[in-house]
Parts: sequence; structure tokens; C-alpha cells
Amino acid sequence: MIRLLLADDHPVVRAGLRAVLDAEPDFAIVAEAATAEQAVSLAAAESVDVVLMDLQFGAGMHGAEATARIAALTDGPRVLVLTTYDTDADILAAVEAGASGYLLKDAPPEELAAAVRTAASGRSALAPAIALRLMDRLRAPSEALSRRELEVLQLVRDGLSNAEIARQLFLSQATVKSHLVHIYAKLGVDSRTSAVAAATSRGLMRAL
Repeated sequence: MIRLLLADDHPVVRAGLRAVLDAEPDFAIVAEAATAEQAVSLAAAESVDVVLMDLQFGAGMHGAEATARIAALTDGPRVLVLTTYDTDADILAAVEAGASGYLLKDAPPEELAAAVRTAASGRSALAPAIALRLMDRLRAPSEALSRRELEVLQLVRDGLSNAEIARQLFLSQATVKSHLVHIYAKLGVDSRTSAVAAATSRGLMRAL
């Protein structure tokens, strides 16, 4: 039996997931969490094999941070990210945090069930579209924005100055400027506004 923890801040989503997963004879939903903090606590306290983790919980901890904390647990459960977001920034954050899989919420029930079983077995469970995005990054690494460059650009999108970005990321302003130069070159733009627009249109990060 594969024991599951559902982590999503929307009760309707959790109810829908429960309805789908309860139909599988080898699944047992042992807990639900409405916040990322609660998901971390339950993952540590309950006997769970796989956590289905949303990325956005409104206020509080982000799903990627919760994933990292759960992945750091000794003999902790696997984390399968289940979200509506398919940007490079979200995918990289989840994968680098230690997620065993990444699936979009519009996945058909049979794909979701297969991903849960794959994650429970210790293997990687990536939606085809997500795997393709990662492969594209590997094929053209010189053109892909790094995780740090995406972090810088997201703060630019949020309206922060170079000095504010430097303070938030614990970098020097010179390093922030260097990242922006690389970002502009990779995106083929020459301004902060154009960089944000280009990255958003290419699905590298979310629009505000």
C-alpha cells in the first residue's frame, strides 16, 4: 500500500485528488495539509510514502521550500509536485529542492496514478512537457537562464533595485549587474523591462 499526503491550500482540489486517488486499490490517503508548514510537520510525523505537493500556498512557506525540508528528512517520503505552473523558474526550484517528480494539475487520472507509483518506487516522475523543457535546457545550456539568473530576474519583475536585489540574495551589486548582463545577452534584450517581458513570454517565469 502506498501511503499519501495531499498538500494543497484549496479544499476543492484536495477533495478532487482524494476522489481520484481513492479509486486506486494500492493507495491510501493518510493525511491532508492546507499549508506548506503543515505538510512538513505531517511528513515528519506520519508514516507517508509520497507527498503530493502544490507549489503556491498563498501566505507562508513556498512549496519548493517545503519540498527541500521534506527531502532532507531521514527516510522521509518522496515528493511529487502537482501544480498549475510550468515555468523554468518553478521547475528548477522544485527539482533542485529534491522533488522526485513534477506533474501538472491537468494531467489525466491514469497519468497521476502512474506518477505516484513511479515516485514511490524511488524513480523520477516527470510530466512529458516538463521533461521536454529540462531536455531543452540541457541541449542549449549557454542560452538557458541559470537558477540564480532566474531569481535575479524575478526580483527585477517585482520592482526591486539592484541594491535591493543584492541585499535580498546576499550578493554584491557588482554581481547583480553581472547577472543582468548575462540575462540580457541570453534573452537578446537591452533593458530590464524587455528582459522581464521576454522571460515571461518564453515561459521562464510567471507573470505578475
